[in-house]
Amino acid sequence: MSATKFDMGSAKLYLFPTPIADNGLEYSLPAINLRLLQECNCFIVEDLRSARRFLKKAGYTKDFEQVEFLLLNEHTKIEEIENYLNPIFEGRNIGLMSEAGLPCVADPGSMVVSMAQRKGIKVVPLVGASSLMMSLMASGFNGQNFAFLGYLPVDKVLRVKKIKELESLAYKFNQTQIFIEAPYRNNQMLESLIESLHPNTLLCIGADISMPTEQIITKKVSSWKQTKLDLNKRNTVFLIYK
Repeated sequence: MSATKFDMGSAKLYLFPTPIADNGLEYSLPAINLRLLQECNCFIVEDLRSARRFLKKAGYTKDFEQVEFLLLNEHTKIEEIENYLNPIFEGRNIGLMSEAGLPCVADPGSMVVSMAQRKGIKVVPLVGASSLMMSLMASGFNGQNFAFLGYLPVDKVLRVKKIKELESLAYKFNQTQIFIEAPYRNNQMLESLIESLHPNTLLCIGADISMPTEQIITKKVSSWKQTKLDLNKRNTVFLIYK
């Protein structure tokens, strides 16, 4: 389908990163983001309460009663978002926000952005913290060839099989493998990694990125076997490399 041609003035779809830790906004968001928030009176969000909380912390000055909030999460069906971009055609900017971190990366916002691209709407991605990229930066692993896999299988047998596949890719293509897990299953993931990977394979764990308790540690799997690290309920990024 070709992009629709229309005159929408300066209305845009802004992709607003949100903090991945409860620190001061100056640690993760440039001032321009906070200014552009003021130019939006419609937001597409994962959770209404956390979105409002973020806007208040960011100094958003508009009355929430006059602001339109549209929900987009893992339960939203594609047909439900067909009208989400209508404010653009009325000359109104829309802000798309992830629950934490970058919109559209391990995030349902990509559905809206895909629709905006098809309609010829200008999409403006803004700078913000990314636990994935920050972990990769600090890992010492290959930053020119890497893959983000999202979540691995929950079933232990399938998870171990996937881990071995990723290890093989890391060696074969000199490629960093990056993935995440639900915080309450992190310790099970770490256990599977230590049990399944070759002792000489490098494993980096990035936990609580941008928080005072941040840890980004790279070791051989053989060394991880001697390390005690509780990752329960900590936002964590896992990276495998040769």
